[in-house]
Amino acid sequence: MATPNSTLRAVRLGLLMSLDDFARAIRDAGTRAGQPNEANKRLIQRWESGATAAPRPVYARALESVTGLPIESLGFNSVPVARISGDGNGGHDMEPTASVVPAAPQGEPQPGRRNHSGVWLSRYEYFSSGRDSAFVGQHYVVLLQHGNRLTARSLPGSSDSPLTMDLEIDGHVATGTWTEQTATDGYYRGARYHGAIQLLVEPTGRRMTGKWVGFGKEFDVNTGPWQLVFQDASTNKATLAAYNKRPEA
Repeated sequence: MATPNSTLRAVRLGLLMSLDDFARAIRDAGTRAGQPNEANKRLIQRWESGATAAPRPVYARALESVTGLPIESLGFNSVPVARISGDGNGGHDMEPTASVVPAAPQGEPQPGRRNHSGVWLSRYEYFSSGRDSAFVGQHYVVLLQHGNRLTARSLPGSSDSPLTMDLEIDGHVATGTWTEQTATDGYYRGARYHGAIQLLVEPTGRRMTGKWVGFGKEFDVNTGPWQLVFQDASTNKATLAAYNKRPEA
């Protein structure tokens, strides 16, 4: 008899999502990443019941994007070592391949490529025209790397305004998009902001610096500095708990 995946169910309930909500979020994450999937309520039930021991890679990335946690921390019995099929149609079973490069140890890069997965401090600056002053936004984010794609999601305790980033890295340049849902009781009253971001990765791999661009309340386009500073290569439960707090000013 399959062992239920109580960890995944707890994560879903912690996000206050129904089975349908969770499936919809996974589909949306796949669409944003350019890897469409066909997640549905039945598939989530199979994961949570343990009937499906591990998701296909196309679902693994979407799950990490939605939950902000590495696939290894979502209660699955094994991590899929597979290649995503070219059609990206999102079948429910793993697709093994004989020429897979084994996953590198956590926090270590695969041969010839640095792995940036881990906990990072995100810090950006912006000017508020309504308050006529400059401000700083800070979050601890979990950054996960799959090939040349980077996904970042803020830890819930680090800010009242959840932040996500989807990036693609090419050498020392990371380019992509960001989204922030501001706090409902804050100055921006739950407004959702999004835009583009480009960062230069320092040779040490411990800092990324660049700029963001996005729209303002007056329908203008704003920009400002943004940096990510490496904190810890581990993404285990204890590490995430330690950084699930507001960064120091």
